[in-house]
Amino acid sequence: MPSTTTDTSPAPVGRRERKKAATRQAIADAALRLFLERGYDEVSIREIADAADVSTTTLFKHFPVKEALVFDEDSDQEARLLAAVRERPKGQSIPAALREHALTTRLAAADGDAGFTAFAGLVASTPALRDYAQNMWLRHTAALAQAIAEESGLAADDPICAALAHFALEAPRAAYTHDDPREAITRAFDLLEHGWSALAQTKS
Repeated sequence: MPSTTTDTSPAPVGRRERKKAATRQAIADAALRLFLERGYDEVSIREIADAADVSTTTLFKHFPVKEALVFDEDSDQEARLLAAVRERPKGQSIPAALREHALTTRLAAADGDAGFTAFAGLVASTPALRDYAQNMWLRHTAALAQAIAEESGLAADDPICAALAHFALEAPRAAYTHDDPREAITRAFDLLEHGWSALAQTKS
């Protein structure tokens, strides 16, 4: 008869997944190190693969395009974004909550993290990476629009919700090339909070 003893050893798939994750991390680490040393455009895929001791085929299984090498997958990013809206303090407006979220997540370099500062500088100085990062960020537009609608008591297909979601996710782009990123993000969200007419009146 077959043994009824329960096998408590880790399943093979678990080991495979851990190995895949370790390989992915090694590739990402090698890529970022080379990019920071020499510049994004000066480093080839072959050089990254060699540095991580993998084939280019393996590299592309984990990262389909070169830009993806710079950005780790973050499955919690959307959850944190929606929580900023749904769990905001009582009395805080949705634009204000999204502004605080943007300042926290997009300006982490201001906290003195040297590694993040170098990473942010690489992205800010490389147009291909700036565009890729922003496109990644904008994929959350539909989910954010739905959360805004729910919190505002508006219809899910209300264009106001979609517009606010889109512009709130676009606003941090202003920080990339601005001398004062915090001011750039704050002013962009002031427009979302008060509207163009209100801002124009303060200048008259």
